[in-house]
Amino acid sequence: MELELRHLRVLCAIADAGSVGRAASELGYSQPAMSTQLQRIERHFGRPLFERRPSGVELTRYGTEVLAQARDVLARAAAIGRLPAAGPRAGRPLRLAATNSPVLAGMLVRLRSRLSDLALTVSSVYPSSEIVELLERGEVDAAIAADYPGRELRHSAAVAHRGIVTEPSFVALPSGHRLQHCQEVALADLADDPWFLTPDDGAGWPGVFYAACDAAGFTPAAVHEFLGDQQQLQNMIAEGLGASIVQATFRPIPGVLVKPLAGTPLWCRYVLAWRHGSPADEVADTLFTSAAAAYRALIAQSPHFRSWASRTWNVTTRP
Repeated sequence: MELELRHLRVLCAIADAGSVGRAASELGYSQPAMSTQLQRIERHFGRPLFERRPSGVELTRYGTEVLAQARDVLARAAAIGRLPAAGPRAGRPLRLAATNSPVLAGMLVRLRSRLSDLALTVSSVYPSSEIVELLERGEVDAAIAADYPGRELRHSAAVAHRGIVTEPSFVALPSGHRLQHCQEVALADLADDPWFLTPDDGAGWPGVFYAACDAAGFTPAAVHEFLGDQQQLQNMIAEGLGASIVQATFRPIPGVLVKPLAGTPLWCRYVLAWRHGSPADEVADTLFTSAAAAYRALIAQSPHFRSWASRTWNVTTRP
């Protein structure tokens, strides 16, 4: 088979939809025809690009690399023959705020390739409560925020939101920890460990952590408030200075282990929020699909999460 642009579009559609069936519907194919097309594409590359799951598909590590190149080729192809404007042309402005979310970088890469005319500015804002205030005042147009089951994001009718994913929270431990050989770690077994916790985010953290500890029958022995770069946090964990609740797609450095918490007592939801009418519906939809695709790519690079999901159920598309 000779690879064509339409084959690359098929790959992108499947990756964005997270399902062969949904991608087929979006492109106007039947599901059997789309499955056959994917099989031919994978035969061309000589390796699987997706892992099949009961709830859909996930990119393999190799598939993630191929998809990034496919998007680049499609963006370059779309630009062929475009004539420069007669004069300076301002792009559509989009002011985006984001909390500590793993999807941000991948979302921005995809957004840039799909809506190249956006004049994008990004602000790092940690508290989700402050993000809501910025949206309400019209100081930003859209945002990636976080909330927690039972403590969903609250805002006025001027703002809309849509859940990108709800994922379990894991724990990062030093590689020499006494529980290093456990497949899962009970929160109660960490009662005597010191903790690194990020500050109040105005949406429920760290209250949900303390509530989970209380339900497990203990109060944390020592807590260090930490809001720094991930490398510094990992270095301190690797040195045995404490444990930390981390995102399920957290990438550990040598000396750090990431373990699921038994019973999954902590969950976090990443949310796309935006002002009604600004951005346009097209931009809001593209923000969401770009964020969802970025998260699926992160899952492909998170063996600890994939291992946990294979033992329980796939949560990567949970709203």
